Amino acid sequence: MRSIMPADRLHLLLPFALPAAADASTALHDIHSPALDRLIARATLVERVIGEDFQRTLPHERWVARQFGALPDGTAGASAAADEAPLAPYMLRADGGDPGSATWACVQPVHVHIAHDHLVLIDPASLDLSDDEAGTLLAVARPLIEELGVRIEAPKPTRWYLSSDAFGTLAGASPLRASGRNIEIWLPHEAHSGERSRAWMKLQNEVQMAWFEHPVNEAREARGLPAVNSIWFHAQGAAHPVRSPFARVLSSAAATRGLALSAGVATDAPPASYGELSTLLRGASNSSGATLVELDPFSAPYVEQDWARWNQAFAALQTDWFAPALAALQSGELAELGLTLCGDTGSVTLTVTRGDLSKFWRRRVLASLFIE
Repeated sequence: MRSIMPADRLHLLLPFALPAAADASTALHDIHSPALDRLIARATLVERVIGEDFQRTLPHERWVARQFGALPDGTAGASAAADEAPLAPYMLRADGGDPGSATWACVQPVHVHIAHDHLVLIDPASLDLSDDEAGTLLAVARPLIEELGVRIEAPKPTRWYLSSDAFGTLAGASPLRASGRNIEIWLPHEAHSGERSRAWMKLQNEVQMAWFEHPVNEAREARGLPAVNSIWFHAQGAAHPVRSPFARVLSSAAATRGLALSAGVATDAPPASYGELSTLLRGASNSSGATLVELDPFSAPYVEQDWARWNQAFAALQTDWFAPALAALQSGELAELGLTLCGDTGSVTLTVTRGDLSKFWRRRVLASLFIE
């Protein structure tokens, strides 16, 4: 009797693993991933989402929101490309807070670069902002925010959560959606009118002025680091009852972890390799059912257009995940592998089983998955 891995169904979620078609030839110049190529060639296409250029949410955010049923009432049956991912309350839960029934937005300290004739948002992860620095800046901003009648929760100093009726249906873009771009079209606006929120603009201006020439920023600039000169609003929404199609979720993303916690599902950080996952699950007391693993080595090089580093990330996944997962399918240790590869507008979801590996009529290749 063959030995089935405790998690005989595995789904890998890979944000920013699909460059735009215009970048594909550059991104693939040195890529070598034979195991992934074989998996893709034999896989069944489950879903292909094209997306749109000016969507404010990211495809992996929309994917997890749909998988857990976190979309607002009336949008659960919307198309996969619908620009919905109200994930802030679930992020708050992952960070240790209780969102209750209130509407929350996630707010992050950021650096906005002044270019020749426009402003550019810098990827928040690239700021190298310590908890001590963020905590000091938060202590300055908190009374200003509360004086405006806005509720603030900040279980982590680098990520805050604000709640106020004054923000209404304010829609903000995910930081990585706007990073590296002119921020004008990505600034928060009322979802139905398209107008900027005066309440948010006032709050943002108060914080920006308080941080201008603050000792934390002066010290950062002296070390050659960018000043923290603004805050970014995104992911506003209220928590809804959710359910999980996965028995466990392994991810470092606050939104994904928060959704899993809200659904009563076990969650932890992703292991470094398929081998570590297999060992982890063999030692689990309840190891049946599907496992979601979110792996995110691509976001930073994608946003920075650093395709050499992006290729290195693919090479590491080839060794640590794709090759051993393919071997597990071939041996029968793994019954089914799902893959959701995302770009900054669209995504592709595939599944492959052991039986699929013996089929020769599928000839899909990695390049064919890129989103036009």
